[in-house]
Amino acid sequence: MADEFKGLARLPGFVVPRRYDLRLKPDLSTCKFDGFVEIDVEIMQETRNIVLNAADLSVSNDGNSLWLKKSENGAASVVLRPSSVNLFEENDILALGFDDVLPLGKATLGIGFQGILNDQMKGFYRSTFVLNGEKRNMAVTQFEPADARRCFPCWDEPSIKATFKLTVEAPLDMIALSNMPALDERIDGPTKIVCFEETPIMSTYLVAIVVGVFEYIEDITSDGTKVRVYCQVGKTDQGKFALSVAVKTLGLYNKYFSIPYALPKLDMIAIPDFAAGAMENYGLVTYRENALLYDEQHSAAANKQRVAIVVAHELAHQWFGNLVTMEWWTHLWLNEGFATWVSYLATDVLFPEWNIWTQFLDQSTEGLRLDALAESHPIEVEIYHAREIDEIFDAISYKKGASLIRMLQSYLGAETFQRSLAAYIKKYACMNAKTDDLWAVLSEGSGQPVNELMDSWTKQKGYPVIHVKVGENTLEFEQTQFLSSGSVGGGQWIVPITLSCGSYDNRMSFLFDKQHKVVSSSELLRLTSGNPNVFGKCVSEHEKQSSWLKVNIEQTGFYRVKYDDELFSRLRTAIEAKCLTATDRFGILDDSYALCRASKQSLSSLLILMDAYRDELDYTVLSCLINISQKIAKIASDAVPESYGNLKHFFINLLRSSAEKLGWEPKPGDSHSDSMLRGELLTALALFGDDAIQTEAIRRFNAFVEDRSTPLLPPDTRKAAYVAIMQNVCTSKRSGYESLLQIYRESDLSQEKGRVLSSLACCPDPDIVLEALNFLLSSEVRSQDVVYGLAGINKGGRDVAWQWMKEKWDHISATWGSGFLITRFVSAVASQFSSHEKALEVEEFFASRTKPSIARTVKQSIERIRVDAQWVKSVQEEQLLDALISELANKRS
Repeated sequence: MADEFKGLARLPGFVVPRRYDLRLKPDLSTCKFDGFVEIDVEIMQETRNIVLNAADLSVSNDGNSLWLKKSENGAASVVLRPSSVNLFEENDILALGFDDVLPLGKATLGIGFQGILNDQMKGFYRSTFVLNGEKRNMAVTQFEPADARRCFPCWDEPSIKATFKLTVEAPLDMIALSNMPALDERIDGPTKIVCFEETPIMSTYLVAIVVGVFEYIEDITSDGTKVRVYCQVGKTDQGKFALSVAVKTLGLYNKYFSIPYALPKLDMIAIPDFAAGAMENYGLVTYRENALLYDEQHSAAANKQRVAIVVAHELAHQWFGNLVTMEWWTHLWLNEGFATWVSYLATDVLFPEWNIWTQFLDQSTEGLRLDALAESHPIEVEIYHAREIDEIFDAISYKKGASLIRMLQSYLGAETFQRSLAAYIKKYACMNAKTDDLWAVLSEGSGQPVNELMDSWTKQKGYPVIHVKVGENTLEFEQTQFLSSGSVGGGQWIVPITLSCGSYDNRMSFLFDKQHKVVSSSELLRLTSGNPNVFGKCVSEHEKQSSWLKVNIEQTGFYRVKYDDELFSRLRTAIEAKCLTATDRFGILDDSYALCRASKQSLSSLLILMDAYRDELDYTVLSCLINISQKIAKIASDAVPESYGNLKHFFINLLRSSAEKLGWEPKPGDSHSDSMLRGELLTALALFGDDAIQTEAIRRFNAFVEDRSTPLLPPDTRKAAYVAIMQNVCTSKRSGYESLLQIYRESDLSQEKGRVLSSLACCPDPDIVLEALNFLLSSEVRSQDVVYGLAGINKGGRDVAWQWMKEKWDHISATWGSGFLITRFVSAVASQFSSHEKALEVEEFFASRTKPSIARTVKQSIERIRVDAQWVKSVQEEQLLDALISELANKRS
């Protein structure tokens, strides 16, 4: 009968846990662990079976290690033994069969088990560190999404909440940490036994245990919550910034959500080997070192910003995710989309000078790019198997999710939205919720039909492009689904349209819920205070400046806009005249790029638009300009190689004046954004082959090799120097490559190591690229860090990288195949190509190698190749493109 539980997507509900009493004994020498768990359960329906999750565990099937105790009305306990024990490895199911029907009510299930402290960065795993020259192991947990079952048998689904009483046996010289404070600690020979306070009710994926050697710093919030940052010995100074952010953020969230943080302490700990950026375990948040630690001397401004945002993100989860938990992984976006959005809200309060909401557009853009693929997925995506979950921790759940929250907040109003969120958290505290539950509370709080408005955004994939054109005394709107392939999709959305004309004082908004809409002349004349220039063709520059029309003000809506030629021309003039905000300048540029890639706008018109940004000063807009320039350069090298040199020269001219203003070294009065922009500009110019930049970069790099504390190469510009070095390395001139490896080996700062790794593969010499890729697979590079090296692959190394990945695939699959990092190999390497022949080759290679954990990523990568192949064809068909590129390249600033 046990076979009936084989292949279960979700656990049956006839037995549910209420409390776990878990004891673990990790052996850090043998990398094994023993455990015993007593689970207070409630038998809800008549059954002969108890079905729960277990994976990679050996369950002891003897009288002392596997039993069910049942007592009624104070009578002596009746001990029942299972007559069958079946572990279905493919589906992580442990089925215990009993001869008789189990009586309804409360019981206690006891299970003894053994497991391996694996090296896969999931479940209960080992991480390595060096102390006093000796390499040692620590024990760490990472249970999200479905890996608590690799540590102890449990009901490993987010909706099956319980309380947890944990006891851990650890070496005397190590610290043992868990979700709650230690209640008792006693010495037992060479080990100590640490008992922790019982947790509040929570999901299994939030349970956490760490055993290792750490130092810590601490502070206390205004309401008495103790906050600590744990890190490797000697690194506590690097935890000060994160500690300050955490203390302030907890106070901010206590007020914003109107419910205080629920636990007596909050620990944040830096783990040397960690697959994700961070994990929001209740009361014990785990991080990659580069997401928690900030070194004043060797970390860049971008690293500081990342630490602030990641800390704010994980602390937001203490409410959104931990206190109120999604019912099932279909609603993952409730966790991740909200935590992403709220993290920007908190960062903006703490660091208003960062202009973080302008930078939020980078999040929206990543969501828009992924969601423009036919192989995207709805925000609410059906999950049928645990192995499918990893792939939806993507830009849809995080970044589209956060963008929709921003759009909804903008529509409902900030105060109404905050008040309703607090009501939602209060209503579902310690419970589970679905997307519709949130919409219902927001509808009640706002008086708006939120469910009706948002269903079109969460239950179907994709988003619209709004076509806007001037008619005869009218403004015409049309919506169609936007797809990067240029195909026309069938979706329709309820779109909150906002627009301004001629001035931000002239605004209009409406809900666009049809395929077409016409705005009359009378409405527009009211909007523009009677300015007639909105209709017809503007002749003078002055007319254009006063009659621009921008849809999707401040980019709060998750959609793209395509203007007719006349409106597009006016916007270009408005950009040159500095009439528009940075967010709107960003939106116009990014929408134009997306339309061009989809062959809905010519590359010529995009390049002419980009030329209007020569005097751009805003960090986020210039960062967007850099990214688009690099993507165009990649496509142009395949489509019009004869114009590639002139195109790079145009991009260098476009960026050079901004780079010259900022220079190589920090200046008094530099803003946070200046520091980040300096590095991005210099890196881009080095990649485009700017001779002056490369020469200066090499000079400064050589000084840095001789003296790591030289002011000539501060952290913000090191990546630019490293890239310039690799642009000039070849097999017969490899000293720069060797120097970078030396920097990598001598640094113990993960951010420095990441800078080096991300530069190695950008070399134009394929033999060096191959050597760099093989270095990534060596024992010198932690498994978590390989993704940084893959990010450096560009056109010069794409063929050798593809061949390398095919040859190494068995090793890659065995090492990274059980987690989400393997998807980075596929997307980083395969997506570099732009021909239909290569798309077919990639498809054929993965036809026999695709597993559920990479299936979606493989399809998306193949689609990206085909989209770019179509873009290459479209660019090749443009008339007079070569002449335009030549003209732009030789244009004086």
